[in-house]
Amino acid sequence: MQGPGLFTQIMSQVVAGIGHVAIRWRRRQGGVERQAMGTQPSIPQARPQGILPTLKMPTARGWAPGKRPVAAAGLKVNAFASGLDHPRWMLVLPNGDVTVAEACFLPGTINSLFDYAMVSTMARAAATGQSANRITLLRDADGDGVAEHQEPFLKDLRQPFGMALLDGTFYVGNTDGLVAFPYQDGQTRIDAAGTPLASFKPGGHWTRSLLPSPDGRKLYIGVGSLSNIGDDGMAAEEGRACIWEHDRQTGQTRLYAEGLRNPVGLAWEPTTGALWTVVNERDGLGDETPPDYLTSVREGGFYGWPYCYWGKTVDDRVPQDAARVASALQPDYALGGHTASLGLCWLPAGTLPGYPDGMVIGQHGSWNRSTLSGYKVIFVPFVDGQPSGPPRDILSGFLAPDESESWGRPVGVTIGPDGHSLLVADDVGNVIWRVTGA
Repeated sequence: MQGPGLFTQIMSQVVAGIGHVAIRWRRRQGGVERQAMGTQPSIPQARPQGILPTLKMPTARGWAPGKRPVAAAGLKVNAFASGLDHPRWMLVLPNGDVTVAEACFLPGTINSLFDYAMVSTMARAAATGQSANRITLLRDADGDGVAEHQEPFLKDLRQPFGMALLDGTFYVGNTDGLVAFPYQDGQTRIDAAGTPLASFKPGGHWTRSLLPSPDGRKLYIGVGSLSNIGDDGMAAEEGRACIWEHDRQTGQTRLYAEGLRNPVGLAWEPTTGALWTVVNERDGLGDETPPDYLTSVREGGFYGWPYCYWGKTVDDRVPQDAARVASALQPDYALGGHTASLGLCWLPAGTLPGYPDGMVIGQHGSWNRSTLSGYKVIFVPFVDGQPSGPPRDILSGFLAPDESESWGRPVGVTIGPDGHSLLVADDVGNVIWRVTGA
């Protein structure tokens, strides 16, 4: 893993020192807050951080030989594939091959010393750098739970993330648009040029997740905001902080739901047929304010960003729109503040021993809080189509106990080709982990 340059290291150390002072002061002011979790979370009053936001990220180390995350009781974990370059998202193909999107955040225009310091800190945490801009194919031909074949599948993309395969067409969510490629079953490489289908504004929250409708007629695309709270004006946010719907037959793309600051993982809940997503909420209001969340997504729904959060709690840092606030929907399930919940998939009962129906969530981990959160894979049980009960850990141990180093950061999650395993993309460890029964 290539580290940041000397000046970048110095700047990240300076801002870490400033952040440490800010963290100690904020802890003295209010202590450590209880995580805002579940369907009825206790969300602390906002504490705007002003020009001195909490900035805390561990140094990315990767995994030492023989080390791995900690699997929950009754489970075990092994490396399905390693030696990747920022693996973020996965798709299991019908023949059992697994495609992995490798890409990372690229900083935009730096307008201040603090912008540079933040980017420097992200580089130290391996949250930014050179983007591989490719999709790699993994094949476990002998079925032993380790992919012995690893080769480039698609190259020269633009920060690829979401993928889908429908009727001989392989779809890719690049940061700047939806692209389609011809595909034949068993193909290990695509050399054909892609066909652009829809355009999106790049930059900011750059990931573009894809999810086909159950009947395969439509694709749903998550597009995050450019900024934290519309910092550059709402004109710059047009078409962002939303989920788009692409009709494969007509080629038309329309807004499906709005006010979702950074909706990344998408999944269908089979009992009700509802679309669900995990959303990264805004920064700068405190350790637990507001929490990231898991929510069902209503067609035409508005979920508050940037004017308000968790329903109709107004963010007074933002020029207000009373009509939008009045229409804001409250999310279904709080996931704790700044967990960076990115990955999402439905886990049918029995896929992993001891786990009923529910959603699996890959939590990439926080930076804007005094005590780090996330850095694990969790499970939220569902009953009758709704979250029911507290979350359970599936994988942990990505973060050092003193929070100074991270050995990995989980992102995408998906059911493995055998139907009885869970695959987890770790973009700091550069590994795809495979979780099964012990």
